[in-house]
Amino acid sequence: MTFAHFLDGLRCAECGALDVLRLDPVRALVECTECGTSALIVPEIGKEVR
Repeated sequence: MTFAHFLDGLRCAECGALDVLRLDPVRALVECTECGTSALIVPEIGKEVR
């Protein structure tokens, strides 16, 4: 089971829907729940993650 966090106030670049993106930090993935588009995230090395 993974815990996803919804990203409020952001639009999907593919379909333009508002407030449908969710962040899955375990898989390092952002997904749109409307159109299914996904993108990998790459954190900067040496930066503190909060």
